[in-house]
Amino acid sequence: MVRMSAEERRESVIRAAMTEFARGGYYGTSTEAIAKRVGVSQPYLFRLFPGKKAIFLAATQRCLEDTIRMFEEAADGLQGEEALHAMGAAYRKVVSEQPEQLMMQMQMYLAVAAAEQEGDHEFGEVVRAGWTRLWDTVHLPLGADVGQTTTFMAYGMLINCLVAMGFPPDHRVWAGMEPAGRDEERE
Repeated sequence: MVRMSAEERRESVIRAAMTEFARGGYYGTSTEAIAKRVGVSQPYLFRLFPGKKAIFLAATQRCLEDTIRMFEEAADGLQGEEALHAMGAAYRKVVSEQPEQLMMQMQMYLAVAAAEQEGDHEFGEVVRAGWTRLWDTVHLPLGADVGQTTTFMAYGMLINCLVAMGFPPDHRVWAGMEPAGRDEERE
């Protein structure tokens, strides 16, 4: 049996944490559940991370980095409408095939609100910095058009909500999500 390095184990903890936090949120997820999913003891978990908050922040950063990388890869070499459609298609694919990615996003936004009500601004700082990078990643391929970027991000949040609520892909609420011109292509 091949032993994992500390970095590989840390990576497996982050991935497991994303799954657990996606399901239960920050407050509803125990470090015991994360340790169990990875197959390590809680003391080992705390050798890799100083506490639950550090694990959540690492999972949050990974979720944002994964989303940024997905948009960068989708828009690589594209601009304007082509980039918009490629990034939109890539995002819909990710949230439908990897629901934990979507749910982790939703949980991190909730965690910011809850933490800031308690006076803890660290979650918010991390998430806002990552979201700003996400905005910039989308903004540039869309020709640095603020209106297009805002619309794209707004559609993304709508997709998040529809998927989180479990609307099937053929439900009528998705009708407005089709890019302009696709209806004509089908006819």
